[in-house]
Amino acid sequence: GGPSFLSFCKMPQNEYIEEFRKKHGRRFDHEERTRKKEAREVHKRSEFEKKVHGLRAKLYHKQRHAEKIQMKKTLKMHEEKDSKTKDGDVVKEGAVPAYLLDRQNASRAKILSNSVKQKRKERAGKYEVPLPKVRPISEDEMFKVIKSGKRQKKAWKRMVTKVTYVGESFTRKPPKYERFIRPMALRFKKAHVTHPELKSTFCLDIMGVKKNPQSPTYTQLGVITKGTIIEVNVADLGLVTPTGKVVFGKYAQVTNNPENDGCINAVLLV
Repeated sequence: GGPSFLSFCKMPQNEYIEEFRKKHGRRFDHEERTRKKEAREVHKRSEFEKKVHGLRAKLYHKQRHAEKIQMKKTLKMHEEKDSKTKDGDVVKEGAVPAYLLDRQNASRAKILSNSVKQKRKERAGKYEVPLPKVRPISEDEMFKVIKSGKRQKKAWKRMVTKVTYVGESFTRKPPKYERFIRPMALRFKKAHVTHPELKSTFCLDIMGVKKNPQSPTYTQLGVITKGTIIEVNVADLGLVTPTGKVVFGKYAQVTNNPENDGCINAVLLV
């Protein structure tokens, strides 16, 4: 006979590596080992490059070529060089036609590259965040198992024990089929957001949960814990972009434990 059903049950299930890491953390020398591994990588790669030949070499070098181009592009983007500089305030002889009047104001490459970088940063959601590290939360703490079925034998339902945000037009699934129950008492719509430069706090509407550092599942469910990046409606603050457009939504990071405090405190990412 083949492997029995019981042996299958004992096998690791689902995101078992992630789960183990959350419960027990990593090895003490993990950072050191990864650093050394990265340092060795260059030598390993060169060893491989010396040995490889034929079609495999062609494919490999094609991939390396693409990687190098990408790296150079990234480096070039970060080097802020004034690609254009104006030719000094030299007064030319004679009148200048209207279409040549603003020809000398060409040293705007730096400003432009900065604004492009800012845009890219916003798109990627990579900011210098106030809380770079957060305490990992285990699944047992995040969800409470709800027993269901006629004899209370089924245990596939979960109740979220943390604060959540659900959109305005949110409608529950039929209670019988709802896997993740988000209690009404823990649903929040507003957050107290502090502007770090203005040193003042505003009560703003939440527009969505951008990223929960604990897990993508929690982001999808709209769970808000300490360190979560949320999107808030800053239309009331009257913030404007350099071009004069009114900023509507901005990201903020939650700095307290909302499930303990009964309110969400966050710092605006500027």
